[in-house]
Formats: sequence, C-alpha cells, structure tokens
Amino acid sequence: MHHRPISSSTPRTSRRTVLHAALAVPLALGLAGQAAAQSAATAFPSKTIRFVVPYPPGGPTDLMARMLQPELQSRLGVPVVVDNKGGAGGNTGSAEVAKQAPADGHTLLLAASGPMAVNPSLYASMPFNPLTDLAPVIQLSAFPLVLEVHPSLGVKTLAEFLALAKAGKPVLSFASAGNGTPQHLAGELFNTMAGVKMGHIPYRGAGPALNDLIGGQVNVMFDIVGSSLPHIQAGKLIPLAVTSSERAKVLPNVPTMAEAGIAGYQITGWHGIAVRAGTPQATIDKLNATVNAIFKDPAFRTKWEAIGTPVVAGNAADFGALIKADAQRLGKLVRDAGVTVD
Repeated sequence: MHHRPISSSTPRTSRRTVLHAALAVPLALGLAGQAAAQSAATAFPSKTIRFVVPYPPGGPTDLMARMLQPELQSRLGVPVVVDNKGGAGGNTGSAEVAKQAPADGHTLLLAASGPMAVNPSLYASMPFNPLTDLAPVIQLSAFPLVLEVHPSLGVKTLAEFLALAKAGKPVLSFASAGNGTPQHLAGELFNTMAGVKMGHIPYRGAGPALNDLIGGQVNVMFDIVGSSLPHIQAGKLIPLAVTSSERAKVLPNVPTMAEAGIAGYQITGWHGIAVRAGTPQATIDKLNATVNAIFKDPAFRTKWEAIGTPVVAGNAADFGALIKADAQRLGKLVRDAGVTVD
C-alpha cells in the first residue's frame, strides 16, 4: 500500500503563520499602549487642577501660586484652585502630592527649596522622597532674602544691629517660616558668620511670621524681598541687608551682607512646580510649555519681577538638577550649622 508523502511545505507555512501572529500580538498591544498614552496626554487637562501650596496663605509661596493661578486657568482652559496645605516645614502639603495625588498632572505642587532640598537633612524621617516621589516641571524663582527689623529696635544699619545683638540687650530672636526654610537657614548662617546668638522662633509659614514682625511681637526676620517690600516701603520694617551676592533690583539702596561687613555670606531660595512621579512626560512637557509661555508675556514678567525674584523658567531637567545640587549644598549647611527641628 502506497501512502502519499506529506508535503514538507505545510508545517513550514503553519509555523510561519503562527510566528507572525505571535509577533503581531505584543506589537499591537504596544501600539495600543502608545495610542492610549498619547490620547491621555492630548486630553490633559480634562478636569479641575489643584495647585497645592505647602504653606499657609499670605506668604511668598502662596503669592506666587495666586499670581500663576489665573494665567494657568486661562491657558489650560480648566479651573485651577489654589489649596494651602501647611505644616511640618512644607512637608505636609508636599507629601500629599508625592504620595496621594494621581500621577496625571491635575495636582500641582508649588515646590519650595525647604521641603525639596533642606528637610531631608533636617528631619530624622521624611514622609516622601523629593528626588524619587516627585517629578520636576519648571523652576519659578531664585530669590534673595532681606534681613529686616521692627522700627522699635532703633537700628538702621547692619553695623548698629550687630552691636545690639552682641550686647545681648535686648535678647534678640528671629522669626522664620518654619524649621529648615530659607528664612531659618539664613538666620542660622548669620549667627555662625556674625558671631551672635539670636534665638529662633519658627512659625507655620512666612505669612504669620511677617504679621508678628510688623506687629512687634518679634523684632527680627529674614524674609523674601517681594513679600516684605510693601511693608518696607511703608516704613513698617527697616531693611538692613540682602542675602544675595548682588543687590536686589527692588531695593537698590540696601547693601548685600558682604557689602555691609559679613564677607562670604550668601544664601538664596527658590520655588518651582512639581507633580507626582509617574506623570506622563507629555503632560509634564505641556505644563512646562504653558508656564514658559506665561513668563514670555512682558506684563506678567514685570509683575513677577516686582515681587523680588527674576524670571527663571527653563526646562524640567534643569530644575531637577537644581533640586539634586541644593539637596547636597543646603544639606551641608544644615549639618555644619547644627540646625535641628526645634
């Protein structure tokens, strides 16, 4: 009995078909995933954006968010709501965005140098990791501080203030926006470099601290130039020196610390916008482009610079590099000055 030989082409054809089908499945899934990601990014924003400020209302961080809020709302086409979540030197609000917010770009953090770069060296434990739990979007500011006093102290120059501080009468204490904030570090650095021993009074934000300084409940503060400027201009506060290497444009008659007699003294802070890690890159890019467009408006730039900081802007990578660099630089200052959470 003769059997017809089985064609050798049949199994090869079947294997080829199966192989092509097997390869087509992950390819289709990959393309579908890319399409879904692109669709999600294209849809952004699709609902109200919450802009979290990790400090109470009234301070410089809050001021920046409220200046940006109507601009973001207009350009993105959805409501933008500022939400103040103060506490723990900025950690409370920052951790909420880093750990609880959806990674979709609809929750923004007004990221400040305190919780982003200082607090990891200041607190024994942190509720979030700024370098891994948050994604940088854009830098907003790079600001000097101003050493200012209540008029009741009766001093108008840094030399007069130093003489008073070294005499120990009255006992001087400086207010700050909280432990580890630029205001706090500026005071600790001043103590070290000037050879004085001012006490530290931490508040839950710069706004409450500034209010008590104006009211005379405290008599010394290092504060962001922009938020104190109206009170300086009104004569309610006396500026003695700025903490940057150059004079502030809005306070041209106020010397730098180096000019006033403390050589080598320099400390500045910064703000930016961050979102939860894992947010689609296309969404981050859209947010970055939107803020850059806001800063290109000459009228807005003028208003922004009037609060005491130049326009910074730029790309997300540069802001991320700043966060990493200052985590090392300011962390070293914390350790060298022996700063602790009071």
